[in-house]
Amino acid sequence: MYIPFIGRLSLTEWPVLVLSFLATYLEFVISIVTKLLPDVVVEAVTSTLKGLHGLLFKRRGETSRATLNGMKIRDQVEFIELRDNIRNTQSIVEIGKLFGYDIDNHIVETEDGYLLNLHRIKPKQLDGSAPVVYLHHGLLMCSDIWCVNIKKDRNIPFLLHELGFDVWMGNNRGNKYSSKHIHLKPNDVEFWDFAIDEFAIYDIPDSIRYALQYTGAKDLTYIGFSQGSAQAFAALSMNPTLNSKINLFIALSPAMTPNGLHHRVVDTLIKSSPSIMYLIFGKKTLLPTASFWQQICYPPLFSKVIDYCVAFLFNWQNENITFDQKIASFAHLYSPTSVKSVVHWFQIIRNSSFQMFDEGVSLTNALSKAFRTPSFPTRTNIKVPIKLIYGTIDSLVDINKMTDLLPEGLTECVAVPNHEHLDLIWGDHIEELVFPHILRFLNVPESNDVELIEENEKVTVNGHSSP
Repeated sequence: MYIPFIGRLSLTEWPVLVLSFLATYLEFVISIVTKLLPDVVVEAVTSTLKGLHGLLFKRRGETSRATLNGMKIRDQVEFIELRDNIRNTQSIVEIGKLFGYDIDNHIVETEDGYLLNLHRIKPKQLDGSAPVVYLHHGLLMCSDIWCVNIKKDRNIPFLLHELGFDVWMGNNRGNKYSSKHIHLKPNDVEFWDFAIDEFAIYDIPDSIRYALQYTGAKDLTYIGFSQGSAQAFAALSMNPTLNSKINLFIALSPAMTPNGLHHRVVDTLIKSSPSIMYLIFGKKTLLPTASFWQQICYPPLFSKVIDYCVAFLFNWQNENITFDQKIASFAHLYSPTSVKSVVHWFQIIRNSSFQMFDEGVSLTNALSKAFRTPSFPTRTNIKVPIKLIYGTIDSLVDINKMTDLLPEGLTECVAVPNHEHLDLIWGDHIEELVFPHILRFLNVPESNDVELIEENEKVTVNGHSSP
């Protein structure tokens, strides 16, 4: 059997690979054993973890002092209660109710048989005049990410609803809201045989078509976060009809051609052979027990684990996200996806090309390069105005490389100083640093609620700074 990475790893990298295998299978065994334990035992372990967290980390209370500064006691109690309620909700419908919004479910059948769950906040005016906006999440996420800010006015869907928009939120096949297929079951390997290609060919066009048909609107505004933007780039580049259905594309922390991962050994492994992920995690879903660990782990400790993981992989420090916001939102950070979709990203990183999935795994193809995987024709085929909003210290965004791949004259970039990837949706000042740009792009007049702060603004067009 051909194992693609043999001969590409150094002696110092092999132990890391072996430890990765062992850690993955040890975690699986521990999760199975834990699920069989009585609730009393699990609660005792959780309590022990809470105590351990208090010993290992200097306690600053159950909430950050800066957040509660100036609040009355009653307001402090309500704030902490809301934070914990957001964390403990099981669905976006429950989250909406916490803030006084009814969020509807809609089911879309894709052309290849997946059943996707879209979420909608009906507009205030039901006469069909409300402009439609569609939001799509990133990798290993679901629609929850848009609505888990503790402060109501920091949740983009709620803000847009109050401004009169008809708000829709999409979900990729395989995540917690879209785990159905008309023939396949999640236990089938075939169910998880998808990557960015399928998101772009089926999920995005079919979801947008449904939202437009349901509302009777001619077109809509697309807002994508991270991979949600990459899926739209790919979809628009391959689907000429889709270009006429989107009037504006706003990309938050856009992902296209990341340079790599922060940790040198891990970066070397995935660039040597992206398919190594199959050997470690199999060919179904990635990190299937992550939600389980989140449920039993003491929340501050779970937040620490997430902080360490993203720092290890991407060098993100999450300093713009408060302690309390991490408690609320990190519980909704993970949602299932296929291992293949992550392999696809590693192929893109290895080849420095925003390309379709490379199915060639044979030794002959690896050596001779008889087949060339096509890149998505984003620069020539996208006809939609694009607005990129990115953090200046986001390790996954190479804005110059990205703008070179996008249509000239249609692309505008806004840099948010000293912000990373997740900061643009959960940061402590997004209502001042991010939302004004979104509203300006949507031609929403400035209001008393959201002010455009010019001194914090840096705008570039096609990658070049403007005064």
